[in-house]
Amino acid sequence: MSRLVTIFGGSGFVGRYIARRMAREGWRVRVACRNPNEAIFVRPYGVVGQVEPVFANIRDDESVRQVLISSDVVINCVGVLVPSGRNTFESVQAEGAERIARVAAGLGIHRMVHVSAIGADADSESDYSRTKALGEEGVLRHQPDAVILRPSVIFGPEDEFFNRFASMSRFGPVLPIIGADTKFQPVYVDDVARAAVLGATGQAAPGVYELGGPDVDSFRELIQQMLRVINRRRLVVNIPFGIAGLMAKAFGLVRALTFGLVTGPVTSDQVINLRRDNVVGDGARGFADLGIEPVSLEAVLPEYLWRYRPSGQYDAIKASARNLRHEQT
Repeated sequence: MSRLVTIFGGSGFVGRYIARRMAREGWRVRVACRNPNEAIFVRPYGVVGQVEPVFANIRDDESVRQVLISSDVVINCVGVLVPSGRNTFESVQAEGAERIARVAAGLGIHRMVHVSAIGADADSESDYSRTKALGEEGVLRHQPDAVILRPSVIFGPEDEFFNRFASMSRFGPVLPIIGADTKFQPVYVDDVARAAVLGATGQAAPGVYELGGPDVDSFRELIQQMLRVINRRRLVVNIPFGIAGLMAKAFGLVRALTFGLVTGPVTSDQVINLRRDNVVGDGARGFADLGIEPVSLEAVLPEYLWRYRPSGQYDAIKASARNLRHEQT
């Protein structure tokens, strides 16, 4: 019988790529998520019955235990960018991660991959970064041989970074950003999946790996590169951190008063994180130690951002037609 991996958050942005790769490796894949009916799309990643979405609530011990029964490996990809209801940074990224590790250890599962984030710091002012660090500590407390992956900002067809700003660029001549000089090292989502598979299959040594792509750029440079890909000219304006902080507090108040029905474009926690560079640390283990050559932004962005061009899929055709007219005249 083939081996079984349970992937918490396996239908999410990163998790679905890991699920697909684990299925290709011949594993049975159990995709543990909150809404399995909305995760049916993972089934074709393997043969009939090989990949199955199942319900799991990482805030509940018994729910976690049920989906881990008979598993050989566990991978945790669950995280939140903006807390909602009971899914807080603390309950999901700190307590939830530790719960998965603890319950897995109790069932005799001693191979675990945990997806964290660059910038995880128990002393951070950011609740996101602080709880990411607490989650790592909780995982290592029960799974000392775990592989922990800390990616920089992740890009790919379903990302919430480039898709978001490319969409914003369609509605005016100005594109506002916060932390224009903050450095990022974007990493391709499938490269993160490749690293996770190496950890899950025992081909990566235990420990922490910081994952960044081949290029380091400022936030402004990344947005300008995106604009070139989608053939749009926009004035990229930096919002000072002081003003951004006040805006975030105002949006937070509106969110609270409307019980989450109205949300703003940025939170106070995100403003805090944007003050700090998001790049691989000096001396940290990374892709080179895993034998992976990361894919660059320029090789992937055009594959999924074309729909934000002024004429979408017909943009290149129109450009070619204009060139023909110029040649004829």
